[in-house]
Amino acid sequence: MKFSMTEHGFETTTQYGTLHISPKDEHGFRPYQLLVSSVAVCSGGVMRKVLQKMRMPADDIQIEVKEVHRNPDVADRVERIHLHFTVMGTEIDESKMPRIMELTSKNCSMVQSVKDAIDIRETYEVVR
Repeated sequence: MKFSMTEHGFETTTQYGTLHISPKDEHGFRPYQLLVSSVAVCSGGVMRKVLQKMRMPADDIQIEVKEVHRNPDVADRVERIHLHFTVMGTEIDESKMPRIMELTSKNCSMVQSVKDAIDIRETYEVVR
């Protein structure tokens, strides 16, 4: 990836279009939003694969970022992220969800990359 400076931040062009990154919401994604999005979506993708391998395909997985705690005294460092997964599907065995959550966290490259620096809390609910 290559990033170029713009009037309000930076941008990069990908095969899906231009990604605008800025410290201001009105000019693009903020860097911390991309960090949180990477953790959330990586986790969701891994969860989807785990469910498929366990023969419990999800009809849908919704991920809500319930909390992002940033420390204003340390460069607004992201210290805590709470992700809540709503897993929808008639084949989902709720008794297996603790193991699914464990495997999701263990196999998500983004979670593994930041786990020693950011407290990541993951909760879930199953909707049939």
